[in-house]
Amino acid sequence: MANEDAHPTRSGLANLPRRTFIKGVIAGGVAVSSAAYLFRNSPLLGGGAARTGNVERLVSLSVNGQTRRVDVAPQETLATTLRYKLGLTGTKLGCDRAECGACTVLVDDVPRYACSVLTHSVRTRQITTIEGLAAADGTLHPVQRGVIEEQGFQCAYCMPGFVMAAVGFLKRNPSPTREELAHGVSGNLCRCQDYDKILTALERGAELSREVTRG
Repeated sequence: MANEDAHPTRSGLANLPRRTFIKGVIAGGVAVSSAAYLFRNSPLLGGGAARTGNVERLVSLSVNGQTRRVDVAPQETLATTLRYKLGLTGTKLGCDRAECGACTVLVDDVPRYACSVLTHSVRTRQITTIEGLAAADGTLHPVQRGVIEEQGFQCAYCMPGFVMAAVGFLKRNPSPTREELAHGVSGNLCRCQDYDKILTALERGAELSREVTRG
């Protein structure tokens, strides 16, 4: 009876057990991957943190009114840079596929999904995260105050994304109806399904924003 684990190959390894062969391949792959990780910045590999190919990795970003220097991989998303390189964890990662809106930030005052924006593409833009909304003296943004007053969220994981989307929308339409506001933040999802409270809180934020504008 033939050994079911035998895996004939053209290299003469016909009698090598399949399990042994697979284990060897896996072990070899792990070793190669580990070596590539450990020496990825080595000058011997012609790479380095400063430059990969024709892409400059050490870049300057304007985030919340400050210039931040950061090492960015060519295909790195803005969400990854903000959270794991700059420590701005208010930008949440939910779906990581531009569907839930938890990672919404403002790029030149326009709401964008940070998980679908390459960091290198916004090097000359003004980026604002939830951490950058409050005034220098710590006064919260009107939309943030509206959320607190109305207790507009349950778990609040999606709250930063909704706030950023609302702030961006109110810059274009400062006096929206409830329906218009709902449409303006419709790209954001709440897993708690608490949309009525969210809209009430954002409406209050819009009202407070108008009061600030009027002085």
